[in-house]
Amino acid sequence: MQQKKKAHLLDFERPLFELEEKLEEMRLIRNEEEGEDLASSISALEERVSDLRTSIYQNLTRWQRVLIARHPDRPYSLDHIEALTEGFVELHGDRLFGDDPAIVGGFAKFKGSRYGSKDQTVMILGHQKGRDTMSRKYRRFGMPNPEGYRKAIRLMKMAARFGKPIITLLDTPGAFPGQEAEERGQAQAIAMNLFEMARLPVPIIVVVIGEGASGGALGIGVGDRMLMLENAWYSVISPENCSAILWRSWDYKEEAARALKLTAPDLISLGIVDEVIGEPMGGAHRDPDVTFEGVGRAIASNLTELQKLSTEDLLTARINNFDSMGAFKEA
Repeated sequence: MQQKKKAHLLDFERPLFELEEKLEEMRLIRNEEEGEDLASSISALEERVSDLRTSIYQNLTRWQRVLIARHPDRPYSLDHIEALTEGFVELHGDRLFGDDPAIVGGFAKFKGSRYGSKDQTVMILGHQKGRDTMSRKYRRFGMPNPEGYRKAIRLMKMAARFGKPIITLLDTPGAFPGQEAEERGQAQAIAMNLFEMARLPVPIIVVVIGEGASGGALGIGVGDRMLMLENAWYSVISPENCSAILWRSWDYKEEAARALKLTAPDLISLGIVDEVIGEPMGGAHRDPDVTFEGVGRAIASNLTELQKLSTEDLLTARINNFDSMGAFKEA
């Protein structure tokens, strides 16, 4: 466990990890040598660890939040689905070309009563990354092909026919950039999803749980409420690619992250995101259960509000919300 933790350690966490290791060693010594009183030293070190942890995680840069959002132990869509719902039935295929494992989705019962709402059937779908080399290759690191987006809109239209709410989970570095994706109409598939999602007559809640890059995220990201985990990011382009375009190098990715204003607090201030869901200190992977609790409660409260609206009011509010985004001047 300790080796795994160290292998997945982010660079800015190393001073904290080294201090935690030293603290653990002192606790072991105290347990093994009962005669030696280390209580005062351990107490002082515990205070230093606590202060350093707070200092690091309450002052994260935008780039550091990007790194946390990409942490390999972070909960993915299927983890959220398992925690928030029961009876999930995954549905496959776009009925045109094939299935795309980079997007998963299906009907499930949202456990709303656990979060102060009511249990109800929903359509839940999201990007899915892999945990090891084989699954990452199989799911293409969560980067969908056109058939993934066509599958997604097929499932969402099915939900609309049955009057079921839709929950989408965004976590992708972008749509798959391969030649075959372009040959099969990647841009058209994403554009059609934007058009169709804008007029689906059921509540749609979008949750950014990790990475939300470009049209790859927006392809299932049109909804009535945009929720975002504290250390997730959402932007038209990744910091690395922005750096490559502007500076011809990835070396300026941290500067690009600052300029893009891609974090949850940034997007709240810009009116893009409606609600930020807090994470355990250090990131969602530190305590997934706490993360799931926060996500569940946010979905439940927003779903309750949206279901009070008539279909006409729901669609009008959805369109007005997107119309109000951005800075513009009428001539």
